[in-house]
Amino acid sequence: MFSALTEKIDSVLKKIRGPGVLREQDVTEALKEVRLALLEADVNFKIVKDFIARVQEKAVGKEILESLNPGQQVVKVVWEELRDLMGSEHAGLSLSSQPPTVVMMVGLQGAGKTTSCGKLAYQFKKQSKRVLMIAADPRRPAAADQLASLGSDLDIPVHRADQVLSGRAQVTQFCKEGVARGREHGYDVVVLDTGGRLQVDQDLMQELVDIKAAVMPQEILLVADSMTGQEAVNVAEQFDQQVGITGVILTKIEGDARGGAVLSIRAATGKPIKYLGVGEKSDALEPFHPDRMASRILGMGDVLSLIEKAQDAISKEEAESLQRKMTSNTLTLEDFRDQIKQVNKLGSMEQIMGMLPGGEKLKAMVSGASNQGLPEKEMSRVVAIIDSMTPKERRDHTIINGSRKKRIAKGSGTSVQEINRLIKQFLGARTMMKSLVGGKGKPGKLGKLKRRGKLIRALHSP
Repeated sequence: MFSALTEKIDSVLKKIRGPGVLREQDVTEALKEVRLALLEADVNFKIVKDFIARVQEKAVGKEILESLNPGQQVVKVVWEELRDLMGSEHAGLSLSSQPPTVVMMVGLQGAGKTTSCGKLAYQFKKQSKRVLMIAADPRRPAAADQLASLGSDLDIPVHRADQVLSGRAQVTQFCKEGVARGREHGYDVVVLDTGGRLQVDQDLMQELVDIKAAVMPQEILLVADSMTGQEAVNVAEQFDQQVGITGVILTKIEGDARGGAVLSIRAATGKPIKYLGVGEKSDALEPFHPDRMASRILGMGDVLSLIEKAQDAISKEEAESLQRKMTSNTLTLEDFRDQIKQVNKLGSMEQIMGMLPGGEKLKAMVSGASNQGLPEKEMSRVVAIIDSMTPKERRDHTIINGSRKKRIAKGSGTSVQEINRLIKQFLGARTMMKSLVGGKGKPGKLGKLKRRGKLIRALHSP
């Protein structure tokens, strides 16, 4: 989402990162370009103006201009102001001291509200909480069916009406009954999927006010489409004024939105972004961390989020088993395939690269080196080749002779040359993995990376 903005800001700040004395004129010229980059990213003009004024006030101060690394100091100021612009720190959900915690989801039609209900319910379920979803959208015929389908896939119950609801009173009463069911049956969380509506439709907005008064939710989350840019900010302001939201979930972040909504919502409404929708799957909902997002915008990556994704995708037992095999050099093609599948659980290669320092440059290098772009297709091809082998071949690559290669190539729709290339890549990867974990008591590069991860966590902890 921020690729264009990251590239422009990085090129601007690169000019002032170099050695030597930094002049006030240098800072002023650089901030003019930063201002233009933010406006092109569809950030609200007034917010950009205030942001640049704050950065300039700090960046031209005597302490920075006389520091040993003034360019780096300016980058630090820009990072801090970006972080503060988006909310300073992660804002979690408020949980009720007396269950159930009631979360009311509101927003426009088509913003992804029902899908976000399922994603949020899945997040709670991962935390071992009992969740109930309420289908409280009486106007969109397929809304209750969609929520019921999501509930079935996630094994989460859905409270839905036996008949079509009409009028504010019926909808409000139905929501009240759903929350009462959650309380009686000991659910920890109740998620209400209210009907999508325009913020200018006063009758429908009053319905939300009535529901709020009836169920007294701990959280009222606005689901907004990040692709709409500044319009998402206008929607948030209107919903906040009329209903009173406690936070925002921004959807479709994985698209080509320019980022204006992410950078503007907190400053415009005072309400935090709590989650980002990064895909269609149930697990594609990420907590929003302003400091990490600021680092990504400045091309510094988001190592902490990548570490957390890896911890969620790979269990401790799997990691220990893999380490034993790498140390003893007994890694097989079967393990190689399983590791590729584990990497796929972290997200697309584009998302993973975006979390690494200098990720945008890395993506450009990978795309430039291959006409196929990022290597998702290549990884799928590797999995197809290994799946076309027999279990014995996957466990012992040395038995794969010429006739076996022809059979594998035919079964996977590839060529013998590609089979040879895969085996060569596998052997190279196995050697590299062994160097990562070390041997004979030596920590290797992976041990050093773990220590670095702990250091990063310590630096970010309060």
